[in-house]
Amino acid sequence: MRTELIVGDSAFTTLSAEWDALATRGMTDTPFQTLAYQRAWWNHVRPPDATLLTAVTRDDDGQLAGIGCFFLVGDTLHFNGCVEETDYLDLIASAEQAEAVWQATLACLTAADAPPWRCLDLCNVPAVSPTRTILPALAQEPHYKFSESIIEVCPVIPLPATFDAYLETLDSKQRRELSRKLRRAEGAEVVTTTIDGTTDIDREVDSFLDLLQRSTFEKRDWLNEGRRALFHEVARAAQAAGTLQLMFTAVEDRRAATLFNFDYKDRIWVYNSGLDPNAFAALSPGQVLTAAAVERAIQLGRHEFDFLRGSEEYKYRFGAQDTQIFRLHIERSGL
Repeated sequence: MRTELIVGDSAFTTLSAEWDALATRGMTDTPFQTLAYQRAWWNHVRPPDATLLTAVTRDDDGQLAGIGCFFLVGDTLHFNGCVEETDYLDLIASAEQAEAVWQATLACLTAADAPPWRCLDLCNVPAVSPTRTILPALAQEPHYKFSESIIEVCPVIPLPATFDAYLETLDSKQRRELSRKLRRAEGAEVVTTTIDGTTDIDREVDSFLDLLQRSTFEKRDWLNEGRRALFHEVARAAQAAGTLQLMFTAVEDRRAATLFNFDYKDRIWVYNSGLDPNAFAALSPGQVLTAAAVERAIQLGRHEFDFLRGSEEYKYRFGAQDTQIFRLHIERSGL
């Protein structure tokens, strides 16, 4: 294998014809490995003074085998996308070639002509990723020190074949409570809509962001201009790819709750949500919308409903089970 290091965002253009084909075969294939997401994150929310470094690995036939997209701040390398806005990150390579690609990537990053760094700090690596066994083995050399820690949980609902079967998986108290809320919402003519591919997506994302910032003071303060732009660019790309699922509940034509989801690879990925706490709270529009999203996922034949990062209690009331994501840290000595 041979590896080239591309410094700067020209990597997105250079690899544009090959990136997603490799990402879909990757050991961690999520919406966050796509070219559109990786480029949007870099364009809008990268840290100040960051330098983008992309290690591109090709096999002996010249076929793309690996993409290691990192940014360097100070003396520390991170995955591009780390940490707040992106739920799953990893080296882009097939599971079969992951070890060889990681070995080539580390050799590239430590070459004499590569920018110097002391720490490789990788966030949000899924528990099932081969990276978690490959990197400790590669870091056994004397000048490396490896550590790993759980950084967060991502609660996931395994989806059965029918919504009735799903309801049966819930705690009996929660099942009765959810059924009562759904009946009440139906009686009050709560309307749930999913934005289709012909919609003015920027207008709909603005509506989503309005509800997001109303949800809590923390979300209001979190939603800066860079993150607004990220949502818009990611939504446009996902709509074009057919993977966007933007949902709203409304009562009397007033939107009260929203979900920004990806419908990708037989799984629904709940990227973010919004709720107006002053709009029809007695009708529980947020819970009604989540139930509608789960039901829709089952109707579409999806296998999992991933709430992504965070251990909020409501996720477990809907039957989610924790999966874990990890922080992997390699420190170099003797530099």
